[in-house]
Amino acid sequence: MLFMETLPKLHDLQPIQNSKKSSRDLYATGRVLLALFFVALLASFFTIVNAGERGVLLKFGEVQPIVLGEGIHPIIPLVHTVKKLSVRVQSQEITAEASSRDLQDVYTDVALNWHIVPEETHLIFQQIGEQNAIVQHIINPAVEEVLKAVMAMYTAEEIITKRGQVKTGVDQALIERLRPYHIDVDDISLVHVHFSNRFSDAVEAKQVAEQEAKRAEFVALKAVKEAEARVNLAKGEAEAQQLLQNSLTPELLQRQTIEKWNGNLPLIMGGEGTKLLDMRQLMEANQMRQNQ
Repeated sequence: MLFMETLPKLHDLQPIQNSKKSSRDLYATGRVLLALFFVALLASFFTIVNAGERGVLLKFGEVQPIVLGEGIHPIIPLVHTVKKLSVRVQSQEITAEASSRDLQDVYTDVALNWHIVPEETHLIFQQIGEQNAIVQHIINPAVEEVLKAVMAMYTAEEIITKRGQVKTGVDQALIERLRPYHIDVDDISLVHVHFSNRFSDAVEAKQVAEQEAKRAEFVALKAVKEAEARVNLAKGEAEAQQLLQNSLTPELLQRQTIEKWNGNLPLIMGGEGTKLLDMRQLMEANQMRQNQ
């Protein structure tokens, strides 16, 4: 009985076991944290530039004349920092207002594809900043300025009829405008070009008037052609009659009379009574009429 009282009870051993387990867990957690610390410390000595990007190396905030390409690069923590910019083709949609040479308001929706020159990434970051600053301070103002300059060279009608020529002018002007800022233009599309409602109504009225004028011209031309046809037909009939009269010689009339004669001499009625028709006299009378 005394022996049983001296043995530690089971519920007295439970806290000791829990304490040992907590110590082991704390030790394992510490090892994991220490490993993560060493990994983070090691990673701070390297930087990774992803596909389609370029890295701008800064030393104590000063831009270095080095552009980091895609891949992993060693750096010195606390000394170097890296700013990454995309050199992929960027798409920008811009709506601009301009005036044509004949002072018509022109509203243009533009889709611009552009990219940063990879070898000059450090320069554009140093002079302008990151992508938002590039779009707001360089791309948008350049597009608006170029559109105003090019549209002012054409009338409103020419902007519609010579759209390809207008686009070419915008392309060339925008390439020259953005190249000093280390930006290349891949393509520009004039998605939609429209004018004021007043000008659109005037264009529609002009088109209707031109169609009516063409229709009236066609009707007049048709009438002239029909009149000419009738004149030509009348001339043809007159010439045919003249040719027919010229061909009716006394010999021909006599022969046709003989061919069609039924054997009975024709009779004529007159004041002197009925007598036979003298064919020779008839032909001579016809010849005298033609000569007159």
